[in-house]
Amino acid sequence: MTINILPFLLTLLSMVPWRQDMYRERREEMVRDQIEARGIDNQMVLKAMRTVPRHGFVPEKYKEMAYYDGALPIGYNQTISQPYIVAYMTDLLKPSSDFKVLEIGTGSGYQAAVLAEIVAEVFTIEIVSELGEQSKHLLKDMGYENIEVRIGDGYHGWSEEAPFDAIIVTAAAETIPEPLIQQLKDGGRMIIPVGPQSGAQYLNLISKNNGKVKIDRVMAVRFVPFTGSEKGDNH
Repeated sequence: MTINILPFLLTLLSMVPWRQDMYRERREEMVRDQIEARGIDNQMVLKAMRTVPRHGFVPEKYKEMAYYDGALPIGYNQTISQPYIVAYMTDLLKPSSDFKVLEIGTGSGYQAAVLAEIVAEVFTIEIVSELGEQSKHLLKDMGYENIEVRIGDGYHGWSEEAPFDAIIVTAAAETIPEPLIQQLKDGGRMIIPVGPQSGAQYLNLISKNNGKVKIDRVMAVRFVPFTGSEKGDNH
């Protein structure tokens, strides 16, 4: 008996573009309802948020929640940040197409990908080796050739590539690491959540001009802890 599988194949093929369109539509809704509606109007940031497929950076069981207005677990006691926070922190850096950016806390790789859509080079450090290797391969598979991933303690930054036009830290430190301030280019900006896990945390915007460092507290937040230390311990 001959079975005609053509209708079945056509049905499968017709579902693929629909699924892609579904995610594209969800990204558009995410940008419109979660990001633009909250006042972010930097067109480079908005374009990057529309472009990067957030569902590709979350575990399979959370893909349908990828464009939800909140953080999601990615394993290893880490999370992928709320889309608005990713856009907000990126916007605060005032990124330009010629920037070299340092990220501390690669995590899923999503923030690095958003930055890579805007800037020339992204150097990102992840202390959890399994997560770092996973994100390194994912970003490579997605075609991001302007992202360099290092496994290690981000407290000391990436001195060989310093200075950086901008630095972004995606985990809450109890104090601002001095090496990161030193590696920030004059005229540069750094955004970092600061505060204890048991208490209040705030995003701090650090700017350096003519050798002088200014620190502004900009928003209350909740991040996973910064797991590097001055001694290079993982605690």
